[in-house]
This record gives sequence, structure tokens and C-alpha cells, in this order.
Amino acid sequence: MEFVGLRTRGKTRGRYDHQRLEGRRKVLRWMLDNIGFRFLVKIEHVEGREHFPMVGPAIVMINHIAFVDPIVVLGRLPRNVVPLAKAEVYDYPLVGIFPKIWDVIPVHRGEVDRRAIRSALAVLRAGEVILMAPEGTRNPALARGKEGLAYLAHHSGAPVVPVAIHGTHGFPTLSLARWRQPGAEITIGRPFRFKTSGRRPDRAALRQMTDEAMYVLAAMLPPELRGVYSELDKATRETLEFLQ
Repeated sequence: MEFVGLRTRGKTRGRYDHQRLEGRRKVLRWMLDNIGFRFLVKIEHVEGREHFPMVGPAIVMINHIAFVDPIVVLGRLPRNVVPLAKAEVYDYPLVGIFPKIWDVIPVHRGEVDRRAIRSALAVLRAGEVILMAPEGTRNPALARGKEGLAYLAHHSGAPVVPVAIHGTHGFPTLSLARWRQPGAEITIGRPFRFKTSGRRPDRAALRQMTDEAMYVLAAMLPPELRGVYSELDKATRETLEFLQ
């Protein structure tokens, strides 16, 4: 998700109150488990749950192939998370009510945005988890990641948890033919932090941090989904410190 050149709609968060939202989120997760994942999206496999931090702030970074990807990941993580999503999801017929109830952070693309940054940082300061797709939009294979991930990770000090997802194409659906095929596979990777030596990273440093993180995600995906990060031999880890 890119913050340089973004604007959000909605209120700016001051102090984020996670407990106030837990009740409604439990109801939505029940709906995902008992309706969404039984009738609309097939979950094939989840791997790496042991890597997910159960306390403290974190940033979940995902690849984004299909519309349902953030929902599938959100529903299969062991903690409730706050996704960042394009503001248009609020306007979708019928399903637009769900991001409002969950209190997703809506983001407009293309204009300067400081409120989205403050909202995301407020969630992280409260010791909770945000979810973002660094590509900023859906792609059939990985596109170049935006620097917003590195910016938020540096300013919050929160670890990044890479989560790769594939097999979501064609969902949501009631098609029996699609349900007979393999479903979504989710892989939760080892969390890492960015090493910046306490200095504020410039744009070049943010670019390196982002690309190194994206290569971690690429290595967790099938080769055909790695896109611009297909050449794993070009990956470096100079700015990354793995925590497990």
C-alpha cells in the first residue's frame, strides 16, 4: 500500500480502542467460518501458524491476486487484524457493510495522505496488527511493492509477518466445478524487522527495504506468481533481521 500520494476518507484515529471492536469482529469471524469458508471460499491448507506473534504489534504483508485474499487471510490468522483497503470497498453493494463493521482503514489512491498513516500507526501503538498488500492493487503475479510497508515498519518498530496466498482465483463462488478444484493455500512466514541503525531511511533506503521484503514473499509463492521478483538469486537481506 502506497502512502506517498494517498488520501483516506473517514475519521483519523487518535487512540485506537481494540477492545471496543472485538465483539463485532468475533461475530464477523463466526460468519466467515460458518458461511464464507463453507459456501463461498474453499480453504485448502494453512501453514506456519507457529510463526505468527501472539502479542504485540505486527504488520502482515500479503500478495494480492483475488478480491477475497485479505478476507481469507484475516479469517485464518490467530489474532484479529485491521486491514488497509482501498476506499472503494466501502461502496461495494451488500459486501461494503462488512469493512465498515470491521473498521477497516479505507485508503484513496492518488493523493497525499497523512490520516491513513496516523490511523495505521495508532493501531500499531496499541499493540495490535495491521494487514496490507504492498503492491497496492490486485495482480496475477507480484508487481513492484510500494514503500508504505517499509515506512510504517520503520516508524512503528513493528515486525513484518509475510503471508503468501494462492489458489483463490475464481472465488467467491457457488460453482461446484470450482469447489472440486484445489482451494486457497496460505503460508505464514518467519517475522522480521528492518535494520535502519536508528537513522531515518531516505527514499532509496525505503526502496531497498521494500524490495528485500517482497523477495521474502516471492520465495514463499509458486514460481509463476513471483512476477517482477522471480529472480530470487537477486534477493538481498541487508536490511532484514529475522526474529525466529
